Amino acid sequence: MTLIRTFTEGDEITGYYLLKKAEIKQTNAAPPKNYFDFVLADSSGEIPAKLWDVSAADKETYFPMMLVKVQGLVQMYREKPQMKINRIRKATEEDGCKLTDFIKSAPIQPIDLVHIIKQTAAGIQDSECRSVVEFCISKVEERLMHYPAAKAMHHAYYAGLAYHICRMLELGEFVARQRPFLNPDLIKAGIILHDIAKPEEMNAELGIVTDYSLKGKLLGHISLAANWVIEAAIALGIDVSSENIVILQHLVLSHHNLGEWGSPVQPQIPEAIALHYIDTLDAKLQAVEDALDSLPDSEEWTQPLRIIENKPIFRMRK
Repeated sequence: MTLIRTFTEGDEITGYYLLKKAEIKQTNAAPPKNYFDFVLADSSGEIPAKLWDVSAADKETYFPMMLVKVQGLVQMYREKPQMKINRIRKATEEDGCKLTDFIKSAPIQPIDLVHIIKQTAAGIQDSECRSVVEFCISKVEERLMHYPAAKAMHHAYYAGLAYHICRMLELGEFVARQRPFLNPDLIKAGIILHDIAKPEEMNAELGIVTDYSLKGKLLGHISLAANWVIEAAIALGIDVSSENIVILQHLVLSHHNLGEWGSPVQPQIPEAIALHYIDTLDAKLQAVEDALDSLPDSEEWTQPLRIIENKPIFRMRK
């Protein structure tokens, strides 16, 4: 099968792909005609696609998160590739395709990522902090196996959240070793807790976020995680006003740094400052790496990346 990342203008493509998006739109003609605005995806990337002259049967056939076999032509639209679909059908069991073969996923097995997170939590020396972190992990452990870290910004793929946490733990270990005045327990706890409520904030299937949950829209993962720290303290018989609990809440509440970025308070302990920059470094570099990995072979510039102030990234030829 031809990978989307290798598509070039004029390619005639026949193959199986994940239908990531399917939206009915209308042309500007008089009278207007319905067409499907698709996004096709595989493990290497995605491409917008159009199916013109949509029938009533088509509207009842094609939905997001299904596998389809398509025949189409790669064209350029506004200097970006898209596919004009000539024929399309649903993939069948006889085609021998598995949905998981077509989704982008973390480069490390989810079970290993979750093991690293749990092992790190178990290594936190302070017993109260350790117990709170383990309590919060237990609330989402099963979903950590597959949840993304975001809808689109960074680590937006299968097991992306666990991968993000583990990469941050690697950075955190280095920073804590380089700066001995930092408390390693709080660095570890903050990293594990900072996005731990993302699975409660988003509705996701196979690493693709379909929407934000009611709690996600009204509360957000930062507030949810801070509440989980209190919930853990109550369940474990820890004074909710103790310094440990207040500090753990502060790490969660301040990790986005600014109010306009979602944090109700700014970092005011050394470990919170470290957490914010560790999070930012991993998120931005991963977004850049993913954009370069999915960039078509024929192109040198990525799309503008929101996470780095809408700047595109240039890929150097080695």
